[in-house]
Amino acid sequence: MNIRHLIVPLLLLISQPLSAQEGKHLFILSGQSNMAGLKPAESFTPTVEKAFGKENVTIVFDAHGGQPIRRWYKQWKPEGGEMPEKNGDLYDRLLKKVEAATKGENYETVTFLWMQGERDAKEKHGSVYEASMKGLLKQLADDLKRKDVNVVIGRLSDYGLKKGGYADWKVVREAQVKVADDAAKGAWVDTDDLNDGKNRGGKTIKDDLHYSAEGYVIFGQRLADAAIKLIKE
Repeated sequence: MNIRHLIVPLLLLISQPLSAQEGKHLFILSGQSNMAGLKPAESFTPTVEKAFGKENVTIVFDAHGGQPIRRWYKQWKPEGGEMPEKNGDLYDRLLKKVEAATKGENYETVTFLWMQGERDAKEKHGSVYEASMKGLLKQLADDLKRKDVNVVIGRLSDYGLKKGGYADWKVVREAQVKVADDAAKGAWVDTDDLNDGKNRGGKTIKDDLHYSAEGYVIFGQRLADAAIKLIKE
């Protein structure tokens, strides 16, 4: 077993992995409405706790509906434009939660799970989405003082391919897959089949922007399965 390193800012380690079954694992879930609609306790949390043991799992969940990636990525700027004065406020809020949840703990792995992009597709910022997503991942890795952050991305559903008003939907979908494929340890999960059925309010939906009640349960399961696979690789 490798020797533990000293605690660094945010109380995380720059550690060498022991094995898939040893040590503690941190899962950070964030994004906009389809992440906000997820209830980790329904499927995500039980799945990762079963895989690694409840005592070995820390989950930080912070999402906010309708928000563009610039509220997380501090260096975001539009194509051909200037950087807005205020970026990254939701990222700062997320990191405060991470700091509070991880105080005094060391982690063998950190996995960032992301479901966002609808707002950027609507605002026609698809051309900078890939670079922004990669920038956000580097920003997080730098702040956590780790070079080994896993990433799982929920790809945008088929909603914007069928409905008007989302000019860059396809571009953002493709960028999300590219970011996951380019990551050292990355994965993306499909959501195209999650937006039919009955929503949490009991209303029947078809190709909706948001997922059905069952869809959110399946989404959490898919995120967990992908994260576990990355950790065990």
